[in-house]
Amino acid sequence: MDILLPDLKDEVIDLNMVQRMTDSGRRVRFAVTCIVGNGDGFIGIGRAKGKEVGPSIKKAIDNAKLNMIEIKRGCGSWQCGCGNPHSLPFEVTGSTGSVTVTLKPAPRGVALAVGDVAKSLLTLAGVRDAWGFARGNTKTKVNYAMATFEALKMTARMRVTEQQEKSLNIVSGPTGITFSETDVDAQEE
Repeated sequence: MDILLPDLKDEVIDLNMVQRMTDSGRRVRFAVTCIVGNGDGFIGIGRAKGKEVGPSIKKAIDNAKLNMIEIKRGCGSWQCGCGNPHSLPFEVTGSTGSVTVTLKPAPRGVALAVGDVAKSLLTLAGVRDAWGFARGNTKTKVNYAMATFEALKMTARMRVTEQQEKSLNIVSGPTGITFSETDVDAQEE
C-alpha cells in the first residue's frame, strides 16, 4: 500500500492496556486501534495486540493498510448544489456492537458536525462537510470508530446510476482537489 498510496497519514484512535492474572503475577499486553488515510478518498482501520506499545502500533498501522477501502464522495446536500465532492453523496448508516452511526451530507461550510472519533476518520477519508448522529455507548471508542468505518464502507457498496453520479457529482477515490478556508469564502461570495 505504501507504493500505491505514498502519502498516507496514520492516527492512533485507542491505546488500551490489558492485564491477565497468572500464578507468577500480572501479564500486561496492549491493544491498539489505528486509522490510516490519504485525505482523498481512501481510509483503513486496523487493530493489533502485543507485549510492547511500539511494535503493537506498527502492527495496527500495517493491518489498517491491509484493510483500506475506497469511498464515494459528492455533493449530496439539497441545500448546497455546488457540485464539488466535499461531502457524502447520500445518507449512510453503520453499526458495530451497541453503537449505530448515521452520516448525512451537509452543505459546504458546515464542516464536520460529528464526534471526535468520527471526525478523525472522516478527515482522513477526505470528507470536509457532514452531519453525524450516533446512538448507543459511544464512549467505547473502538466500536464508535468501527461503526463509522462501516458507514463509510456503505458508500462504496451502494449502487449508483450514471445519472445520479452526474447530478450529485459523485467521485470515487482520489480527486486531487484540496479545499482551504479561502476557497470556501470565495465560493460563498
